[in-house]
Amino acid sequence: MSDFQKSIFDHLKKKGNIDADEVFKVANSVQSADFTDEKTVRKLIRQLSNVAGKPVSKQKEDKIVEAVTKQNMPLDMNTLGRFLK
Repeated sequence: MSDFQKSIFDHLKKKGNIDADEVFKVANSVQSADFTDEKTVRKLIRQLSNVAGKPVSKQKEDKIVEAVTKQNMPLDMNTLGRFLK
């Protein structure tokens, strides 16, 4: 891991208590994920919620799952960030 990456993860740990190992675990699971499968998307949402320490309500989870599985939203970080707010 480069010094730059280490500093980013140190910052995440300090500000949000986010563990680098958990981030890598989620990132690895996304690489082969089937985003048309509802169970896979729900699992990913729950993983991200746990890593971030931000609970996601059942209603919000349902909306995200529907949008992702029906491909009604682009899967980029900015869009997902706005969707989760």
